[in-house]
Amino acid sequence: MAAITASMVAELRGKTDAPMMECKKALTEADGDMVKAEEILRVKLGNKATKAAARVTAEGIVGTFISADGKLASIVEVNCETDFVAKNDDFLGFTKSVAELIATANPADVAALSALPLQGATVEAVRTALVGKIGENLSIRRFERVEAKGKIAAYIHGGAKIGVLVDLVGGEEQVAKDIAMHIAASKPKSLDASGVDAALIESERRVAIEKAKEAGKPEAMIEKIAEGSVQKFLKDVTLLGQVFVKAEDGKQTIEQLLKAKSASIAGFNLYLVGEGIEKKVTDFAAEVAAQAAAAAAAR
Repeated sequence: MAAITASMVAELRGKTDAPMMECKKALTEADGDMVKAEEILRVKLGNKATKAAARVTAEGIVGTFISADGKLASIVEVNCETDFVAKNDDFLGFTKSVAELIATANPADVAALSALPLQGATVEAVRTALVGKIGENLSIRRFERVEAKGKIAAYIHGGAKIGVLVDLVGGEEQVAKDIAMHIAASKPKSLDASGVDAALIESERRVAIEKAKEAGKPEAMIEKIAEGSVQKFLKDVTLLGQVFVKAEDGKQTIEQLLKAKSASIAGFNLYLVGEGIEKKVTDFAAEVAAQAAAAAAAR
């Protein structure tokens, strides 16, 4: 039996928002397996036990660039330490310049981007100078460059905390903008089922099976119930399967909207600032107490 530590319980609680004791019980039942423990909580508590994907835990902004003809675009996430700096004009200008450079120079990765010329120096030199001027560490976390099959539209939301690019083939410009806004609101994982991680699908299937068993459903129905749950999950997380946020009837899916507009989506990019990054939380009282203790020990 694996030892269940306080840090493991805290990590699971941070991922699920479930009560501490429920987290400890789930970890004990899962013999310390974090993924299995999260599944156990989802069976017991439902979807309230999964909030990690929606949490933004680092500061910064998403920047985008689109060429005049809409055929070339880029999206980049640049991080900083505080939200205050994320609103700084120099920081915003740096992000804008980097986004354009990504589109025009097509660097292979962040290291290659950092070596490119910018403002009479290199991207890295400009970044370092900006760190000295602002007094916070800044980093280029990730980027993507898109050569459109159709025409690209962008949408930035929430103080540039969410950024979207959509490559729409056919249809009108307003349709592309509306779908980009929908993506920012609904946060699909992929365009269709083929892009969803198989591990996520299997996790949904296992949870559905366990829920059906706990509900006392007949054995012969369990697989059918699980398959129905998986299909509902795929509709919820795939762009084409989602109900359009501006649908007047509350039923029209993105796939139906595209068909009505004689359009299709070649692809999309969605960035959420800080997605997957754990932000350090400082306990000010504890920090002061630690400093006082250190000072007393040094006397």
